[in-house]
Amino acid sequence: MSEGLRSRLVFSCLFMFSALAGAQSNHRPMPDPKEQRLERQFQTAVADYNAGKLPEAAAELEELLPAAPKSFEAHELLGMIYAAQSQDQKALEQLELAVRIKPDAAVARTNLAASFSRLGKFDLADDEFKKALDLAPQEYETNHNLGEFYIQREKIPEAIPFLDHAQQIKPDAYSNGYDLALAYLLVGKLEESRSLVEALVKQNDTGELHDLLAQIEEKEGHFVAAANEYEKAAHMDPSEVNLFDWASELLLHRTYEPAIDVFRQGAVRYPKSARIMIGLGMALYSRGKYDEAIEYLLKAADLDPSDPRCYLFLSKAYSSSPNQAAEVIERFRRFSELQPANAQALYYYAMSLWKGKRTEDSAELQSVEPLLRKVVTLDPKYSEAYLQLGNLYSDRHDYSSAIPQYLRALHLDKNLPDAHYRLGQAYVHTGQKDLAQPEFEIYQRQRAEHLAELDKERAEVQQFVYAAKEVPAAKP
Repeated sequence: MSEGLRSRLVFSCLFMFSALAGAQSNHRPMPDPKEQRLERQFQTAVADYNAGKLPEAAAELEELLPAAPKSFEAHELLGMIYAAQSQDQKALEQLELAVRIKPDAAVARTNLAASFSRLGKFDLADDEFKKALDLAPQEYETNHNLGEFYIQREKIPEAIPFLDHAQQIKPDAYSNGYDLALAYLLVGKLEESRSLVEALVKQNDTGELHDLLAQIEEKEGHFVAAANEYEKAAHMDPSEVNLFDWASELLLHRTYEPAIDVFRQGAVRYPKSARIMIGLGMALYSRGKYDEAIEYLLKAADLDPSDPRCYLFLSKAYSSSPNQAAEVIERFRRFSELQPANAQALYYYAMSLWKGKRTEDSAELQSVEPLLRKVVTLDPKYSEAYLQLGNLYSDRHDYSSAIPQYLRALHLDKNLPDAHYRLGQAYVHTGQKDLAQPEFEIYQRQRAEHLAELDKERAEVQQFVYAAKEVPAAKP
């Protein structure tokens, strides 16, 4: 509820039932006992609402309304109480009644719009926010609320004119200034965003403003300045968001040891944060600390077993260190069962089994081929799965079966050095040496260009970081 509505309910409730008492004048008759009782009942409801006693306040208003069915204040307050209790449909009914009683009340239109929004009726919410603005075009709240609504609906360009107008009406409003700076950032108006953030910092120096300023610096390619601002934000407010943003900025620019230190701080403070565990695992992997990387990636997998983000990096770390085979296999098995139609989930499970069971003649190892075949059925363009099928047949010395798999993998992706090498070997074993030599030459050339693989890993890190970073929320 807006402060304006709350104050009006508190300070003007004595006049709520004036309609029942007749016209007011200097010779107004004394109110009868019924009116006094209703007035006291409403005041009690307001007091309970302000004290956070929502069920008591609702009960009082529900009892009162039959005697005052046209009370705008009672319907409005009861609607807000229902909304606070997440009884959204009941809230909507009361707020619609309030608007019918006072269709020219901007605050009533705003609260009705918020109710429509909570119920996912965004077009109706949009209409009501606009009607509130039409009723009070020069009020701060009507402009700010419509702008914020558009930000939450990810209609950023539409939000800016209203937030800008609200800022002109009330230049010292922190919440609106933050929203407007965020909107400028999201549409690429970096200078406007920077100017506004710097002005806000002078009024109210907060960690979230430095986090926003860091994002501006990052967009402008100023890595050192961005890292410094993220650091300031984390020191001022060591929230999960700020620690993640600081650590991931360091990770993006391959300053691994500082990134590990910050991620460790985050892991201690926020042991239930899957993205911090993934970030720490990635940083440790990048420093060659594979066993410790696996430890944190396993924690991430347990925190959110359906989140696919950690499994890519878990598979990479596990490829370099199979010491925790049983635990890794179990996580990949669970992931494949949670997402049986996900080709990548099945691929990870197949490869973890193969790596962990290479020296065993187990039933689990026998399931690798069917798993890989299911992968390419689910995703016929999964080149690495064809490569691994070829490797599986080659390990069995079935080179004639391996060759078509390698050719299919290379048809989908010519930049697979291992596929060229293993295809060359299969040609040798099948007596096709003239076909083998060109494959070995391509392999040598691609291995010399191994930087492409490093670039791929950097892109994977980047993709995780940017996907995991939260877009700052608009201020209510």
